[in-house]
Amino acid sequence: MDRFKNKKVLIVGIGRTGFTLINFFNRLECDIKVTDIKPIFDLNKAVKKLKKISPNPQMTFGEHRDEDFLEADVIVFSSSVSPDLPQLQLARQNGKQVYSEFSLGYKLCKKPIIAVCGTHGRTSVAHMVGFTLKLDGKNVFVGGTSDNPFIEYAMLPNKDETDYVVVEVSAVQMRSLEGFHPKVVVFTDIGESYPHEHFKSVGEYLETKLSIIKNLSPDDTLVVNFDKLATNTFFRNANCQTYWYSRRSFVTLGVMNEIQGTHFHERRIHSNINYHSEFKVNQMRIVGQSNRENMLAAITVCKSLDVDDKAIQKCIEKFPGIPHRLEFLMEKNGVSFYNDSKSETMEELVESISSFKDPVILISGGKDNEELEYEKYADDIIKHARVLVLVGETKERMNRAMGLHSQTFVVGSFEESVLFAYQKSRTGDYIVLSPGNPATDFFRDFEERGTYFKKLVYQL
Repeated sequence: MDRFKNKKVLIVGIGRTGFTLINFFNRLECDIKVTDIKPIFDLNKAVKKLKKISPNPQMTFGEHRDEDFLEADVIVFSSSVSPDLPQLQLARQNGKQVYSEFSLGYKLCKKPIIAVCGTHGRTSVAHMVGFTLKLDGKNVFVGGTSDNPFIEYAMLPNKDETDYVVVEVSAVQMRSLEGFHPKVVVFTDIGESYPHEHFKSVGEYLETKLSIIKNLSPDDTLVVNFDKLATNTFFRNANCQTYWYSRRSFVTLGVMNEIQGTHFHERRIHSNINYHSEFKVNQMRIVGQSNRENMLAAITVCKSLDVDDKAIQKCIEKFPGIPHRLEFLMEKNGVSFYNDSKSETMEELVESISSFKDPVILISGGKDNEELEYEKYADDIIKHARVLVLVGETKERMNRAMGLHSQTFVVGSFEESVLFAYQKSRTGDYIVLSPGNPATDFFRDFEERGTYFKKLVYQL
């Protein structure tokens, strides 16, 4: 890191990652300037936060000036910024050091990297792997997102003691990565849609997303979702050790002798990597088909790294889920509480409550959107929610839409919704906060709502 000490640094893009970069370069006593194409009146909160930083960085908003890029020694841009930005091209032509935040994190990382790729499930798989490795006594960093940028690894006081670095990698981050060579690569799936603002075509998107595999060697490991990607010849022909995972039984599919990996067979998870292992799933805390699929991916990774079976079994039983995404909180008097505050659409709400084997006690509602018609979701909600507790601006409209539901209750406050739901519960029930609407009627965002829900639950 000393190579960056006292340098003139330009940070392009002032989101969460931008502030982490400022913190990183401030530790190296750098002369920092920030630039963002958004006008200053769209960045009021960010500007207020920047003004509290000491020493105060210079700021340019509403434009990218060539001179800012030419005066800097080092330029680091966030993933939302195109690597083909003309000013970045100009800086490269003039011999400046230009990095994306992710590529800078990779440059400073000398530890084995587990890269989790795919369209869905990256966060869950990354945290499951990290959780299990920690149970096995390993020091692990998990990041690669705006909440936990890769560069945070370089700021760890004990980074030299880290055994593994687990990072989520999106196609957008791959645009500016050269020579990226993880020890393990995981592919959960490849979605049909792609971010049009970052890629000219689906072909460019797929080529970028799959480019990570080209650098793998026979000493590296590739973990792939058999159910969704088994027909893709790119994965079949990868120049590395490939392990597959499936929710279906390899025995039933007739591929047991053809492939190695992890599958679900006779109510247990089986893995034939290194040696045969069986894992019980009857006490798994996480719910939902996608979460169980993510767990299979994580187990496959951990088996490939020869993690102890006891640590894997403990992860299956203890992993609570990702914060605010069907996150298990606790069990009280036989009643289990789940925080799904991030589900801010009705489609997400229905998917979440459908994940439970029995009807739930559902706490729902939030910021009203008059254009949203709740009636078309009523049948699914009635089917999967034994008791429905409504709160927030949209509670009355939701109540009218659920006219056929015999146990729908409208309450006056968020605090009352939690207490009322618990009063209506009985042993074996699940109480689930899955709002189906934005949080901004009472809260700043879904994270604040979910955090407050946790507090109320723990106070019961």
